[in-house]
Amino acid sequence: MILAATTNESLARMSDLLIYSSMAVYTLAFFAHIAEWVFGSRSKVGRTAAALTQQAPAAAPAVTVQVKKAGGTTVLDKPKVVTRSAAGTRDVPDGPGAAGGTVQGDLYGRIAVSLTVLAFLVEASGVVARALSVQRAPWGNMYEFSTTFSTVAVGAYLGFLLAKKNVRWIGLPLVTTVLLDLGMAVTWLKTPSDQLVPALDSYWLWIHVSTAIFCGAVFYIGAVATLLYLFRDSYENKLATGGNPGSFARSVLERLPAAASLDKFAYRVNAAVFPLWTFTIIAGAIWAGDAWGRYWGWDAKEVWSFITWVGYAAYLHARATAGWKGRKAAYIALIAFACFLFNYYGVNIFVSSKHSYAGV
Repeated sequence: MILAATTNESLARMSDLLIYSSMAVYTLAFFAHIAEWVFGSRSKVGRTAAALTQQAPAAAPAVTVQVKKAGGTTVLDKPKVVTRSAAGTRDVPDGPGAAGGTVQGDLYGRIAVSLTVLAFLVEASGVVARALSVQRAPWGNMYEFSTTFSTVAVGAYLGFLLAKKNVRWIGLPLVTTVLLDLGMAVTWLKTPSDQLVPALDSYWLWIHVSTAIFCGAVFYIGAVATLLYLFRDSYENKLATGGNPGSFARSVLERLPAAASLDKFAYRVNAAVFPLWTFTIIAGAIWAGDAWGRYWGWDAKEVWSFITWVGYAAYLHARATAGWKGRKAAYIALIAFACFLFNYYGVNIFVSSKHSYAGV
């Protein structure tokens, strides 16, 4: 018994050490991402800016079609093909990326990704050590949820990179957010390792909370893409109307993917994870039935989970509704993610509910 307790304490200390170590590596990755943006050459960015300006295409040569008739040939004009695009869309190329399309910038970017991978492995090891020290799922309180959440968010980002998706532009905001999340976790949310209260001691903890963490991590990536889409869309609108953005806007926004690409990425991410969020709510209801004898009781956590679901459902509906695509739908997506954040921080800290049993 004493040996087991000593082993658990050692694992808990190891977990804390690994979390702090991951923060140090994430800090190095943060500076490497900054270097990627700062030292990447502006030359290709300038060429991208020139491509963004809308110029009237040169008149295309007339295309004719020869039709043979009996006793001669008749020359007819080829009918024009009219392509209709959605209102407000622009044919704008993606930017060269944070590295600016240069070898030096790309080197810093690769260093940043490598450091992010290392920090992810260290943090994931800390989460596993925490699980071994408490001998349960490592998300029984806000500290454990936060460390696991940031690990999954980084893992999702690295998964996109592994799938050859052009998402390295997420690296800087992601690492910045992870550092803030871990800083709050170790400063204000730190809770000693302990066993679960009876209401949490269920296999549904593995199912319900793990899917909630994964959904939140992917929703976060979608929110970052949505926010950057709004900035990039405003920038492209200014260029299209003859405006002259500042040097900082040109330096940053011209390197991002086009607004249409960011909007499409955010939509696909949110749409893909929305069914899993639906399952998360259903799984929580089933768990509530087992733990409290009722499936739905309008508890604060249940209400805000449902509000978040309604927000993302409204976003997906807006994307399919004429007049609501683009910026209007993006605002709804950001509001939905804000509801998710309040459901986690606001409800857990400021609202008394049945879900307040684990403390922070």
